[in-house]
Amino acid sequence: MNLRNYSIVTGAYWAFTLTDGALRMLVLLHFARLGYSPVQLAFLFLLYEFCGIVTNLLGGWLASRLGLRITLLAGLLLQVLALGMLAGLNTAWSELWSVAYVMGSQALSGVAKDLTKMSAKSAIKVLVPAGAHGALFKWVAVLTGSKNALKGVGFFLGGWLLVALGYVGALGAMAGLLLLAWLVAWRSLPVELGKAKAKVGFSQLFAKSRPINILSAARFFLFGARDIWFVVGVPVFLSTALGWDGARVGGFMACWVIGYGIIQSGAPALLRGRVPAGGTATLAGFALTGVAAAIPLLLGAGFAPGPVIVGGLAAFGAVFALNSAIHSYLILDYTDDDKVALNVGFYYMANAGGRLIGCLLSGVLYQMAGLAGCLWGTVAFAGVAAVIALALPRTALHPVPVTSA
Repeated sequence: MNLRNYSIVTGAYWAFTLTDGALRMLVLLHFARLGYSPVQLAFLFLLYEFCGIVTNLLGGWLASRLGLRITLLAGLLLQVLALGMLAGLNTAWSELWSVAYVMGSQALSGVAKDLTKMSAKSAIKVLVPAGAHGALFKWVAVLTGSKNALKGVGFFLGGWLLVALGYVGALGAMAGLLLLAWLVAWRSLPVELGKAKAKVGFSQLFAKSRPINILSAARFFLFGARDIWFVVGVPVFLSTALGWDGARVGGFMACWVIGYGIIQSGAPALLRGRVPAGGTATLAGFALTGVAAAIPLLLGAGFAPGPVIVGGLAAFGAVFALNSAIHSYLILDYTDDDKVALNVGFYYMANAGGRLIGCLLSGVLYQMAGLAGCLWGTVAFAGVAAVIALALPRTALHPVPVTSA
């Protein structure tokens, strides 16, 4: 494996992830303090998620033609522009114009995020030697888990920067970090990284194998299940119903994502050397559904909401991390090197679609039915993801022990 290029790609992805997590918490806390409703807060992120759908579909096609270096650099630079837009927000503007302006900047950030993520994860398939499926599972888990842990650190960082540097100062600091990452990647990564050997036609965007289509559908509902409670429901509940301040809310969300990332990185060890297959994804999906259902049931039974939310979501995070790691390996296992960007882009398009629906439902369900509505929505989406996974290939396509890596 080319560790030098892997390190550069991973470092750029880490820098982006820190700013992405910080920006999410920064925007959420800043506008919650300005009195925005749960639905308005959800709308701030809608274009962010919607643009991810389009970006993953077209970004994978562009990366197969232009190379992963170009799409990675474009993602980093677009995030810098999005941060600059947010810094230009004028508090004297009307609420309607402010929401529209932030939605536009978040749309740009959504394009940046998915270009960067698709490029980084596709690069692993190219950089790992052909046939080394155990090593592939290991390095996918490391990149994805470390990314999520750093996103959690970013949540904490966003809250801290808001206090320490103010809204505009925080945005400037994050833009500087990304410009440094962009410069290193621009000078170091090979031009041909990830380019398809043959020209990929536009018609191939939707021409996927059955396992990839099924896995993408399961991914849609898996990430919808998370974001139904994650985006608006739980943060607003902790702030308004339990009286937590911004630092405590940000700290809890940060710890959740960090723990989720650590467990995700350790997924190969948790599976004891077994390369996952469709059966593994199905079992993990039903386990997640059971954990998700336990939280609203305990709340309905009258247990104290603080411990139930904190403990229940910690358990949910652990099982969700395993689900996500399994899915992230399977999409690379189901594709070949020459079409990796195209197929990974399609898969993360489904991921972004689930996040979009989850984001919208998070605000709507919380406003209509409170936190319980969000949690039962999560149960429904997790259950559908598990049922869809029943149609995946039941045995490993490449039964190579993870420990061979």
